[in-house]
Amino acid sequence: MRVAIIGASSDRSKYGNKSLRAHLRRGHEVIPVNPNESTVEGLKAYASIRDVPGDLDRVSMYVPPAIGATLMADIAGRGNIKEVWLNPGAESEEVIAAARAVGIEPILGCSIIDIGERP
Repeated sequence: MRVAIIGASSDRSKYGNKSLRAHLRRGHEVIPVNPNESTVEGLKAYASIRDVPGDLDRVSMYVPPAIGATLMADIAGRGNIKEVWLNPGAESEEVIAAARAVGIEPILGCSIIDIGERP
């Protein structure tokens, strides 16, 4: 699975980092997305989801809802994304509405637990 982690962080105590490491442990190709990071856990980080090359199976979000809502059009504009996860703390009525407005039906839950890991 090819996974973009929006809100990936170099801070190992943050869930954006924990998710990145969990997906790597499960053998997934992981792409960190964070405009404030150049690398995360040795992987090249992209400033925007628009900058990530190729198709994605999953986008997993670890950003505040107000930020996540502003990213939905960019995510939808990429096409070929099978799943968009709003992890605990990234979900709100606003971000869900923004996702649905651009044709995304977000998955509300913890993507770390979904792959059989524990946060």
